[in-house]
Amino acid sequence: MRILALDLGERRIGVAVSDPTGTVARPVGVVVRKSRAEDFAAIARLVAEYGAERVIVGRPLTLRGEVGPQARWVEAYAQALAETLPVPVELWDERYTTVAAQEILETVRRPGKRRRRSNLDAVAAAVLLQGFLEARKA
Repeated sequence: MRILALDLGERRIGVAVSDPTGTVARPVGVVVRKSRAEDFAAIARLVAEYGAERVIVGRPLTLRGEVGPQARWVEAYAQALAETLPVPVELWDERYTTVAAQEILETVRRPGKRRRRSNLDAVAAAVLLQGFLEARKA
């Protein structure tokens, strides 16, 4: 089962997809946020393009695991998104995904090259999705 993952931000949405077996996640890029309608249309196109059967949305809980204002915003966004997509939308804890993505990019960064924020967003979505895939297998 192919799964699409989203790491929601104020300006961009990081996007990752699993392989067809649902084993490995890879970053695919970002959606530059415009309006909910345009965001949802872009996400729907990605669902169709990759043949995704589920969408995972990163839920930014606090370090204590509590629901704060950002998590509430993401929950409302995901709920509205779920009403527009033909596949299930599920929230998944995204704590530490950006930190892990930064570490990955630092490891693979070539000397003299600057890290683009869009790369970070997409890699964070892949870290989120890989965590989901591994938890599902366990």
